[in-house]
Amino acid sequence: MRAAVLHEIGQDKLEVVDDIEAVAFGPGRVRIRVRATGLCHSDLSAMSGVLPQPGPFVPGHEGAGEVLEVGEGVRNLKPGDRVVVCWLPACGACPSCKRGQTELCLAGFMNAGTPNFRRPGGDVFGFAGTGTFTEEVVVDAGCAVPIPDDVPYDIAALIGCGVTTGLGAALNTADLEAGASVAVIGCGGVGVSVIQGARLKGAAEIVAVDPVAARREAALRFGATRAVAPEELADAKQSVTAGEGFDYVFEVVGKSATARTAYETTRRGGTLVVVGAGAMDDHLKLNMFELFFDEKRILPSMYGGGDVLRSYERTIALWRAGRVDLAGLITHRVPLADINEALDQMRTGTALRTCIEI
Repeated sequence: MRAAVLHEIGQDKLEVVDDIEAVAFGPGRVRIRVRATGLCHSDLSAMSGVLPQPGPFVPGHEGAGEVLEVGEGVRNLKPGDRVVVCWLPACGACPSCKRGQTELCLAGFMNAGTPNFRRPGGDVFGFAGTGTFTEEVVVDAGCAVPIPDDVPYDIAALIGCGVTTGLGAALNTADLEAGASVAVIGCGGVGVSVIQGARLKGAAEIVAVDPVAARREAALRFGATRAVAPEELADAKQSVTAGEGFDYVFEVVGKSATARTAYETTRRGGTLVVVGAGAMDDHLKLNMFELFFDEKRILPSMYGGGDVLRSYERTIALWRAGRVDLAGLITHRVPLADINEALDQMRTGTALRTCIEI
């Protein structure tokens, strides 16, 4: 079957091969025919080595498809079921799950160390234990979340990561108050989902910050009240908050430099929400006095900061009710054979989300 493979960490191009097979099917496992998958910036971060991932590997973790086969012991799925691929499934038994913090369960990360594919040259991993840039993938049953048949595959794929992360950061992690002032730094697919979440919560002012003009224009369509380039953020802070700073600032880039800017843009007593996934050697510098004196809350948001299954259900309900726009997030579509075109669209910022049609 076909799949897009990164042979070595640090390469910037994928090779589409047709000699790969999905492996490790058995008890508790599910074989999925992937129908659509989104390109998330985390895929690029894994390719570059910013996020740890053994190689060679098949990128992709934001996917949807149909179940082809279920292994022994799988009770909640059957062939033909429409599913979202969940890259961070909850085991239900670890301390994090028992505390209700299922987004912190490490079971999904354990999957990343087990090869999902094989080629004549040897084993191939799947990014984050999945690997959706392929025609078929075998995953743990917990990674296949059934969804209603009326949810299109491309919409379902977005729910698998970017939308859940962005909406959840506003609805779960920040739980911001109506009337609040908000700034969102980084307005790709996740950042625009944060904006939609802030709008749902009744934010009075939502300032979108991004260096790419097309993304700023898109942010306004999705609910931002104004959109500025990074060098204009200080003026927006002065104009919107009289220089005090925003009630909530969301950092959706994953860089210490933008996180520092976000901290400085947050008012005293306000909330900084860190959504972007950054590198382990990229350190955010804060001094002890400002931490004490400013009393700003710093809230990391992992995969939307809430129960993933409940977040999926909530997103589908909001989409059905017309309260969130998911179709509008898909600005480009390419076949798997043109996957490197999608990578370029992400790197240049011309796409909010590119849907790879398998």
